[in-house]
Amino acid sequence: MSLDEHAPTTSPRPLRRDAQRNRDALVAAARTIFASEGIDAPLEQIARQAGVAIGTLYRNFPTRMDLVEAIFVDKLRALVDRAEQALVMDDAWEAFAFYLEELCELQAGDRGFNDLASMRFPHAECMERTQGHIYELSRRIVERAQEQGVVRPDVTAEDLAFVVWSNTRVSEATKAVCPRAWRRHLGLMLDAFRAGRARPLPEPPMRPEEVYQAMVSLGGSSTCTG
Repeated sequence: MSLDEHAPTTSPRPLRRDAQRNRDALVAAARTIFASEGIDAPLEQIARQAGVAIGTLYRNFPTRMDLVEAIFVDKLRALVDRAEQALVMDDAWEAFAFYLEELCELQAGDRGFNDLASMRFPHAECMERTQGHIYELSRRIVERAQEQGVVRPDVTAEDLAFVVWSNTRVSEATKAVCPRAWRRHLGLMLDAFRAGRARPLPEPPMRPEEVYQAMVSLGGSSTCTG
């Protein structure tokens, strides 16, 4: 699935040179500020760093989620590509570990992408479609590893949310002092997923709707408009 499969088939009119320069400046500023402060960073701050008026930002990106999608489309596409790559690897454990490592590396040092990986945005149709597709790919990666007997049978795709949520805090806490510490954390998590190390778990897995609601609640202050 391409992130662009629902895009219009006709190409948009090219922007004037000054308009393109303004848009490029906004994207560059937003990429830097979202990475350091998350996707709830003030849009006025982004416009100020780009050297344009807030009205110029809204002409280019009518909602906050329009700007978020423009900034993170490449990383989301990269995550889809990595998941699809994992699904054609012969060794299902290597595929499972590869996918989680790629996901965690995309998160590392980027608070904005951490927000996207950790949250759901039910009013942002394009983002919901992409995140739903990533979930389905993740589910297939888990099930394939279980079919080969290398991932514990009581794991569900919903359990991967624990990796995302915990890696969010680990990468944020250590990025300035030990930016590769997330790899140690992931190594510990991977050992917990191995079939040969399985012990009974004290709680049943979260249901898909429970994980979804938890992710929506994490994004409670993030809107598509402001």
